Amino acid sequence: MRNMKKAIALSMATLMAVSATACGSSSKTSKSIKDLKLTNGGKVLRIYCWNEEIQSRFADYVETAEDEIDGTKIEWVVTANKDNAYQKKLDEALKAQPSKEAKDRVDMYLIEADYALKYVNSDYSVDVKDLGLTDDDLKDQYQYTKDICTNDKGELKAVSWQATPGLFAYRRSIAKDVLGTDDPEEVQKSLASWEEFDKVAAKAHEKGYKMLSGYDDAYRVFSNNVSSAWVNDKKEVVIDDNIMKWVDQTKTYTENGYNNKSSLWDDTWNADQGSAGKVFGFFYSTWGINFTLLGNSLDTSVEDGGKEEVGNGAYGDYAVCQGPESYYWGGSWLVAAPGSDNKDLICDIMKKLTCDKDTMKKITEDTQDYTNNISAMEELAASDFHSAFLGGQNHIALFAEAAPKIDMSNTSAYDQGCNEEFQTAMREYFDGNVTKEEAIENFYKAITKKYPELKKPE
Repeated sequence: MRNMKKAIALSMATLMAVSATACGSSSKTSKSIKDLKLTNGGKVLRIYCWNEEIQSRFADYVETAEDEIDGTKIEWVVTANKDNAYQKKLDEALKAQPSKEAKDRVDMYLIEADYALKYVNSDYSVDVKDLGLTDDDLKDQYQYTKDICTNDKGELKAVSWQATPGLFAYRRSIAKDVLGTDDPEEVQKSLASWEEFDKVAAKAHEKGYKMLSGYDDAYRVFSNNVSSAWVNDKKEVVIDDNIMKWVDQTKTYTENGYNNKSSLWDDTWNADQGSAGKVFGFFYSTWGINFTLLGNSLDTSVEDGGKEEVGNGAYGDYAVCQGPESYYWGGSWLVAAPGSDNKDLICDIMKKLTCDKDTMKKITEDTQDYTNNISAMEELAASDFHSAFLGGQNHIALFAEAAPKIDMSNTSAYDQGCNEEFQTAMREYFDGNVTKEEAIENFYKAITKKYPELKKPE
């Protein structure tokens, strides 16, 4: 990555829910967020985000010179996403937007699917049409990536360079030992339903393997196939039956020894993805396969011209199949903030990173990430494009089948907090420290503390 300036935000603010302040004005200023207009001529482009991924996209695919774009200085404000820390920092800055001079305001920020609605249904986000993006510009983006960021008035408030369908990534060598084949089509037949998945888990256990690494691995597959959102019209937090199926399956897997009792991102989970790991597979979306899984599979950090060498660690010993159900996980969207003095520059960036077919195709070719351009992805799906990491498989073809099936109709503005707190509460149950009923009650206590406006169902 080029030496682009990064301003790391160190202070954490008290959570300010954007939706609660969207229509009000600060008592310290005569302006409200609705009074702010988009202008041009800014000398600083201030971007709020939670990691360095977007910085690498800027460095590689946006016309930049060190930390500048056409003479405009780029300032990154980076805050970790965990425990709502990023949202707290962003909310503080957006609430102060009316009282700031244009040069000191947020220009653009990133959001994730788990809390996208909070921002797109507020006055703290700008309709991309007001920036200059047209229907023709947006025509090749996957519809779900637009649906999730379209507000109640039909305004599209954010755009993404990614589409994030999920697959099941499995170890070829373990599949051969357990199922007698590592062929993705044949393995898929054995994993086509949860019932079949459970049967393979039992077979893997008999052979000395774990089906999954830990408690959270299958969570997104279940949570993305719910019948209703986490929060209903009464502001009640509702635990969907499908999420309870995850609880029951995970408890069974834990008691039967089908998992390693790990949690996402911990040392055991990371190690289980390397060559010494004994785990059959991992549920991952696009970014997870090309970044997290690939990184964890390497025994050492071997690079050759920026590309990992085949044969190192578990490199080449993975493949992907659809798994029991379609699902998605994650994704990042670009949002313009009201009052920015870089209107045209933001529009140009959004066009380049999320609408330009050649750019999107190049990102996938370079990084193997799955990008938000239907035509580009269909071309690669039908080509000889392949992943050495996945043993020569063209995983883009599977992603292209899965992406149109993504349904985000049951998302809410509270998904990040609900997902995190529920998984945390259930961990105590899986570990045997509390009963299922106690874990559920602990979840309700935690979530209503995090979001005081929410309540347990009556």
